Amino acid sequence: MSSEALPGGAQAPAAPPSPGRTKAFLRLVMIEHSVFALPFAYIAALTAMYEGDKNVHWIRLLLVTVAMVGLRTFAMAANRIIDREIDARNPRTAGRELVTGAVSVRSAWTGALIAVVVFLGAAALLNPLCLALAPVAVVPMVVYPYGKRFTNFPQAILGLAQAIGPVGAWLAVTGSWNWDAVILGLAVGIWIGGFDLIYACQDVETDREVGVKSVPARFGIPAAIWGARGCHLVTTALLVWFALSTGAGVFFWIGLVIVAGAFLYEHTIVRPHDLSRLNRAFFSVNGFIGIALFVCALADLVVRGLTV
Repeated sequence: MSSEALPGGAQAPAAPPSPGRTKAFLRLVMIEHSVFALPFAYIAALTAMYEGDKNVHWIRLLLVTVAMVGLRTFAMAANRIIDREIDARNPRTAGRELVTGAVSVRSAWTGALIAVVVFLGAAALLNPLCLALAPVAVVPMVVYPYGKRFTNFPQAILGLAQAIGPVGAWLAVTGSWNWDAVILGLAVGIWIGGFDLIYACQDVETDREVGVKSVPARFGIPAAIWGARGCHLVTTALLVWFALSTGAGVFFWIGLVIVAGAFLYEHTIVRPHDLSRLNRAFFSVNGFIGIALFVCALADLVVRGLTV
């Protein structure tokens, strides 16, 4: 926006960026949904710290948080930018900020680039391996929105992208590869891919009309629901494997019981011919799962000797 001329030819200072634009961008990237992935990154990071010197390294944990939020913000912004024409043709997503003009494409790209720079900066401050692998983590974030254009299984790409979080958090703490982190990462990726199968069920008719590919659009809603159930069964098994592999104590096992109960509840309220409570399953139940398991995992690590 150009500045206005004042009497005598002087120029008024440019107006500062509107706070409303920042809020609109945060709505665009749904910043509050960081609750899905962050708890599992914390579980990985804190478990690695416990297996190291049993002390919480707060600066490192802060950098893990910054890296996770930065990468996720970039991924969401890129997703919205790439999908904006598809979103405009779907009544459910036609109110999104890039479609309505509340956020311009230029502003979205600016926010995305700032977010990826923040991510790379945090990775650089963590250790050389994190910085070297950081560009690899960015790739599936960009590929995912294009996935629905060439494969019926875009949720598999989403799962791969989400699996990076716990693996990266463990690398951030130790600077070395660890298979326990891979187990946890797979659990997270399959979990999120599974509930995205459920979420995609609400767009079946529009996706078929527009040409968007997905499991529900190709194979039907019942197949997607059963696929999600299978994913969450595998997720539970992987979390049990992680608990056994890391020698988890009673509080972590209590957390697994809570997670299993939440999965059962989620698949009780969402059925192939009744999607009326889909948003409750997607947002409330899955948000609860991450937080509940993190609280139990933290309690378990503290009881076992982690110094907070």
